[in-house]
Amino acid sequence: MKNISVIGAGTMGNGIAHVFAQNGYQVNLIDVSQEALEKAVKTISRNLDRMVAKEKITELQKENTLNNLTTISEIKNGVKNAELVIEAATENLDIKLSIFKEIDLHSPNECILSTNTSSISITKIAANTSRPDKVIGMHFMNPVPIMKLIEVIKGYSTSNHTLETIMMLSKKIGKSPVEVNDFPGFVANKILIPMINEAIITLHEGVAGVEEIDTVMKLGMAHPMGPLQLADFIGLDVCLAILKVLQQGFGTDKYAPCPLLVNMVTAGKLGVKSGEGFYTWKHNTKELFVSKFFK
Repeated sequence: MKNISVIGAGTMGNGIAHVFAQNGYQVNLIDVSQEALEKAVKTISRNLDRMVAKEKITELQKENTLNNLTTISEIKNGVKNAELVIEAATENLDIKLSIFKEIDLHSPNECILSTNTSSISITKIAANTSRPDKVIGMHFMNPVPIMKLIEVIKGYSTSNHTLETIMMLSKKIGKSPVEVNDFPGFVANKILIPMINEAIITLHEGVAGVEEIDTVMKLGMAHPMGPLQLADFIGLDVCLAILKVLQQGFGTDKYAPCPLLVNMVTAGKLGVKSGEGFYTWKHNTKELFVSKFFK
């Protein structure tokens, strides 16, 4: 396998493209937005510069990585020679189904189709293609170039050959793949997102403030980052979307999103990506975001 296509040039997509290109694969990074593609290449280049500065890679390796990367604005042209397509678009079922319909139509018959979804059913996505046996989940962790884990999710119809191929490929790019079953949220987000939601509920109920909650979890539970700060990094809109998938998928209000989270997303306070969430984010510095509800 040499030719990889990644759909979506956002945080996850550019990270996935970075890792494959750095490991010698020819990567087509696909996005309808030329601005997003240009931003992605700048991000990858900047991250490679950091690796050069830390002597983790050489300047030549950086150049080779960038040379392995091609940006394309149309799925049809971007997947025609692909051996693996990794979809890393918005966490929205309708959007993903539309993308998979197109890549199924235009990619080679033997191409494996994967999704970086963090919660949506692989089986449901696969059922909307002509090759459900070749559809699989590859849930990378953020930041992709640093985090080792990939949750590899086998849908109901995913073949053992497809699973074995992706497990082996994941190891070749220096990751640690873990096979999990196709249930809402899989393992990582079935555990993580309800914890974040509970932290938001704790804030909403006035038990403690933002920094106090994060400090308790960092110092008391040895978490490298507090749950509210982590929510800002993930994106509050993504947290909300995953909670809705969990609530609907398991049919229980155990996963009902906190009203504060719903209100913040409605108000456009999405975390790092919008510059404001539970914290404000300016020029890589953090300041406590004090909601009018907690003054």
